[in-house]
Amino acid sequence: MEQLNRIEIRGNVGNVNILKVGNRRVAHFSVATNFAYKDRNGEPVIETTWHNITAWEGNKGIPPLDCISKGFPIYVTGRLRTQKYISGDGSEKTSYDVIAGTI
Repeated sequence: MEQLNRIEIRGNVGNVNILKVGNRRVAHFSVATNFAYKDRNGEPVIETTWHNITAWEGNKGIPPLDCISKGFPIYVTGRLRTQKYISGDGSEKTSYDVIAGTI
């Protein structure tokens, strides 16, 4: 069976940080997605989830990183990367990042 690690995110860009690594640039930015539903009392609830995205400029499917700005609606496909680390208080934490393939 073929393995697949693919994620699709459509939402609005939050904070953007563009760094230069060697002769390439990489963007680390967040994307907010909303899920709307009604609670038991029929009241509308909007649940926002923030996703961390990493995009390397120059990769096929990645536009110039200067196009990515806060509030911009965006559609990202890529792969999910999980990283474990030890926080400052000594507890083990897990972070999830999307490595962008196309934007």
